[in-house]
Amino acid sequence: MGAYKDKLRGTWRLDYFIKDWQGKRKKVTKRGFKTKREALEFERVALLTARGDLRMSFKDFFEMYSNDMKTRLKLNSWMTKENIIKTKIMPYLEDKKVNEIEVKDIIQWQNAMMNYRNDEGQPYSCVYLKTLNNQLSSIFNHAVNVYNLPYNPVRKAGRMGKEKSITEVQFWTKEEYTKFADFIADKPMSFYAFEILYWCGLRLGEMLALTPNDFDFPNKLVKITKSYQRINCEDIITAPKTAKSVRIISMPEFLVEEIQECINSQYKIKPNDRLFMVSKSTLHKDLKLGSEKLGLSKIKLHALRHSHVSLLIERGFTPLAIADRVGHESITITYQYAHLFPNKQRDIANDLENLRGDI
Repeated sequence: MGAYKDKLRGTWRLDYFIKDWQGKRKKVTKRGFKTKREALEFERVALLTARGDLRMSFKDFFEMYSNDMKTRLKLNSWMTKENIIKTKIMPYLEDKKVNEIEVKDIIQWQNAMMNYRNDEGQPYSCVYLKTLNNQLSSIFNHAVNVYNLPYNPVRKAGRMGKEKSITEVQFWTKEEYTKFADFIADKPMSFYAFEILYWCGLRLGEMLALTPNDFDFPNKLVKITKSYQRINCEDIITAPKTAKSVRIISMPEFLVEEIQECINSQYKIKPNDRLFMVSKSTLHKDLKLGSEKLGLSKIKLHALRHSHVSLLIERGFTPLAIADRVGHESITITYQYAHLFPNKQRDIANDLENLRGDI
């Protein structure tokens, strides 16, 4: 076995043996190498990969990591991860051997990320820095857990960035949303989409995946069982974000009537056709335009979900009930919104005052 010159094609062929995951010896042939050195380097990396030997470059290990993990993640989640790794991490670590990457290398990379400024002089946000750090750490965790790397150097280097403070969470009050709904009412499809986002607290992908079959109008219910993504110019329907996201939501009567109007307005729509044939970009533009025209605080589409949670807290519903409605994996997430209504503390004090007076 080895590298052989293909005199007819003028390239090199490589023959070598590896053991597959079942322990069976398997012959592999690769063709088309320009030089013998290129062929032998490919063989070296392939054999290291087959043995899980971490004396390979970070770039080569990422390929192995991809093979192990890609099918375990949703396509859009993997694409986000892959883009971060290839653009923000690979340029700094790709040629270093995995087993030789030290804590100091990670700290130097962290410093480069924290010192970054774009053309306008803006740094990465603290939340984005934390995301970058987490993505790199996940690769080394995989090397530790699966391929026996002694330790994760990212964990030893310490944290970078931080979680978004709940004080940074964007939301509209009911009064603000109502103004916007009146403004957008002359665009029926956008109006209906915004209505179900705000009054049911759906994620954008959950709303865009809805079909007429998902609605039980006599019982005023909507079933959330899937999510929509537009990836590489294709419509992709996947399972919702988490297991808790699969749920049934009760709708107010006015929303039931609006969704029925939405369905009836669409010519020959079928039970399993997507109901909201509107793009994310269109909704983004509508939201931005309405905010500017009405002088409302600028929010993102996902902030309508925050607005729904905030509204329910203001109305006095329990964190557990709210978590079930919006599909939060933990009620801890719901609790984080509570401080957005400081007047609640005054309401509690007034209620206790009245209770004391009754004694």
